[in-house]
Amino acid sequence: MKTKKLVTLYRESDFEREIGLPKRDGTGAYVDSRTPFRRDYARLIHSPAFRRLQGKTQLFPGIESDFFRNRLTHSLEVAQIADGIAIQLNTRDKNFSKHHIDTDLVQLAALAHDLGHPPFGHNGEYALDECMRDYGGFEGNAQTLRIVSRLEKRERNDTKSGGLNLTYRSLASLLKYDEPIPLISAQRKDSGKLVKGYYASETELVSTIKGAVCGNKRASDFKVVECQIMDLADDISYSTYDLEDALKAGFLTPLEIIHLAHTPEFLSKVTRKVAKAMDESIEPADVSKVYIEIFGGMVSEKLKDADFHKPVDLVKRISEIYSTSKRLAGDGHLRTAFTSELVKEFMAGISGQFNEKQPALSRVILKQETRLKIEALKHLAYEALIMSPRLKLVEYRGRDIVRGIFEAIDSKERGGHLLLPDDWRESYLSLESDELGRKRLICDFVAGMTDRYAVEFYARLTSVDSGLSFFKPM
Repeated sequence: MKTKKLVTLYRESDFEREIGLPKRDGTGAYVDSRTPFRRDYARLIHSPAFRRLQGKTQLFPGIESDFFRNRLTHSLEVAQIADGIAIQLNTRDKNFSKHHIDTDLVQLAALAHDLGHPPFGHNGEYALDECMRDYGGFEGNAQTLRIVSRLEKRERNDTKSGGLNLTYRSLASLLKYDEPIPLISAQRKDSGKLVKGYYASETELVSTIKGAVCGNKRASDFKVVECQIMDLADDISYSTYDLEDALKAGFLTPLEIIHLAHTPEFLSKVTRKVAKAMDESIEPADVSKVYIEIFGGMVSEKLKDADFHKPVDLVKRISEIYSTSKRLAGDGHLRTAFTSELVKEFMAGISGQFNEKQPALSRVILKQETRLKIEALKHLAYEALIMSPRLKLVEYRGRDIVRGIFEAIDSKERGGHLLLPDDWRESYLSLESDELGRKRLICDFVAGMTDRYAVEFYARLTSVDSGLSFFKPM
């Protein structure tokens, strides 16, 4: 008679680490009474990479105002939403009620998901990818894995640095894309576009993670349930809170959004991106309907009893519509209530699908109509804001600064490596015959900069009479 295999969401091998295991006392119990994931959570919170998120752009540059979200506050909001999703699944799904998703692990994944973003957000990401195009590329998620597994100075042994030395399941929760990034641009399907994935230098580590988590080093479509929750929470946060910041900043009003819902060129751009994200056929009318459903209520309500034959009455109603639109943009209470309702609606569209054979790879499912709303709002913010002339100015400046710093340090003729801090310079010199390794080291250094630090570093390189002191360390 065969013994039924025990189904569990977490295996003993999930808790293993690259560099050793926690110490045990004489009874065999762990000296540290915290769970392995709680220990990982603490290591992340106390890391310099996590602190640096406060100085990295989310939507609006931090120098503009200290009110708008930065990468750190965004990550905290993603963690709260991810925690809520996990609790919802643990409470309402019969399988996850038996096999609870660890909320410490879910929060860790959310708090760490943007660690790899360079200064100036996606603009800095594109600039570094251009510099690294024939040396393994650059990508924020790949950099996150590299930071927590290699770059952070938490633990090391005689042969390598283990970064924060997180458990393999914690590392798995950060693996959003299960593909290696090609080493050279000629190997890319589209050489002009940024490639999502992990660096070739982490290929062996990824295989080890897969082996520990699901017993198969070559497992395909590898995305653990905690990573899926983090990814959904990130989309929900992006689609609602970036929009809230845009309303507060006066970049958008509900009336302008309704106008965009009837603008063919804008709808066409957004629809292409939404269709690609959802991997299905979407029509501009579907996207327009989302915007009108969310923002059109104020218009239909004010015009419901209007007498179109009385200009005075019509003008009065139009004035009321304009006033209501401005109120949502300018009233903090209304904005908070608005985004809160959206988050609540989006979370209600989430369910789980338990995988008996590979519980770690259980699926988190979002209703298609909910996914359409999230993607439509997410790309509304991008097309209406990121592509606007005012933020395009920031984009060009950010790309030039990141590229300029990289090229200055990479200049062999001028001894650019001497610009590096002592510990980075020593590591650079130890890679004498390793061109790829040196490029990656420079990339790591620049990617770790905050926006302000990058601006200051670049100013010292380029300003003739900036008044900046050379006594202040780089």
